[in-house]
Amino acid sequence: MQLIVLAIVQSLLLSGGQVLLKFALQKMPVFSWTWQFFSGQLTNWWFLGCGICYTLATILWLYIIKNFPFSMAYPMVSLAYVFGMLAAIFIFHEEVPLTRWAGVLLIMLGCILVAK
Repeated sequence: MQLIVLAIVQSLLLSGGQVLLKFALQKMPVFSWTWQFFSGQLTNWWFLGCGICYTLATILWLYIIKNFPFSMAYPMVSLAYVFGMLAAIFIFHEEVPLTRWAGVLLIMLGCILVAK
């Protein structure tokens, strides 16, 4: 049970990082090799949030793979796909076809089987 809770938190951090990265990229102007472009990215707070999420997810991942069997821990990372799908719907207002829902259902079923 502890692995499931930790995997959910780690997956939320990973998918949260992806959401923040998408916001950061949407705010980014057209790429150019100029000081103005790169200095502007240093004040893109979405990038900072993305980095914080990834850093926390990595630290948690280190704890998970140190304390749990890798064969159980690694498949749990796929929960991030589920949270990513939910973010696509609720944050980015994307339409998700039935085939993708079937894929998410299979991922969730796989996580349940691996956790047992």
